[in-house]
Amino acid sequence: MSLIFRTLLSAASATLALSGSLRAEEVTLRYLASHGGVNAHELAQELGYFDGTGVSVVSAGYASGGPESLFALAAGSVDIGSAATSAVLNSIAGGNDFVAAYPTNGINDDVQSKFVVLEGSPIHEVGDIVGKTIAINTLGAHLDYTVREALHAAGLPQDAANLVVVPGPQLEQVLRSGQVDMTAFGYWQTTFEGAARDGGGLRTVFDDTDVLGEIAGGFTVLRRDFTDAQPDAARTFVAQSARALDYAREHPAETREIMARMLEERGENPEVARYFAGYGVREGGLATERDLQFWIDVLEREEVLSEGQLTASDVLLVTGDASVSN
Repeated sequence: MSLIFRTLLSAASATLALSGSLRAEEVTLRYLASHGGVNAHELAQELGYFDGTGVSVVSAGYASGGPESLFALAAGSVDIGSAATSAVLNSIAGGNDFVAAYPTNGINDDVQSKFVVLEGSPIHEVGDIVGKTIAINTLGAHLDYTVREALHAAGLPQDAANLVVVPGPQLEQVLRSGQVDMTAFGYWQTTFEGAARDGGGLRTVFDDTDVLGEIAGGFTVLRRDFTDAQPDAARTFVAQSARALDYAREHPAETREIMARMLEERGENPEVARYFAGYGVREGGLATERDLQFWIDVLEREEVLSEGQLTASDVLLVTGDASVSN
């Protein structure tokens, strides 16, 4: 039995009309985009889901990874953060009063991070990455912690591999040129991974579901002072973003077409949109207790958090509506 937390979407309910008391004040939320990808709130804006709600979202530039967007959120440069669960919890442990609004992405059999080598590489299992160099998009987030967990599970020191930061668009290039031994494509970078796979000559050694199981990869994050001051705007933002997550799952081909257009308008390569594998999020933008508790337990083990310092319910933005699922 797992406790299922319902996000603010549940408060809006299926009959959300966004009128009267449910209509938010005029609020514009700033965010940092990710190269090669489109966030659910960006898709919601493109689909017109925020029209007439009083809420809109606008890009304030790009983030190289989740921690950068959390720094910007803490500094007040943006209003929406998006990062791996481990990075979100680290940021909260560091004193930032953030709440996890809804799972941004999930990992499962269809959507996952892949740790890739050249076909002729001597790396065939986790134990072989000791002393090797792995390219990831940022430190202190999902790929970093997945490597640590993979090494820990193999009984090896968590710092036994060398991690180097490489921007998403260059991950394939540094691997093929021999600058690194392995490249990690995050679950949010299925566009880049698909394009690299089509080029041939690559082999996946392991993926994050092998290490973590099915779990939310990361969360969209808001500041608690914002959700307290603007509860209707926060509710609308989550509800319409979750609608976009559902749209992407139900209409994958149309979503890829929309993404291609959006990437082209941003000056990025629209061709990679055809490799978009989905967001991997459960219907309705639901999160399970394990999505957060797994990483809370890891951070307690690493003594980043003291035992009992945080619980999943402390972190997840909810309205008090929770249900138990068998």
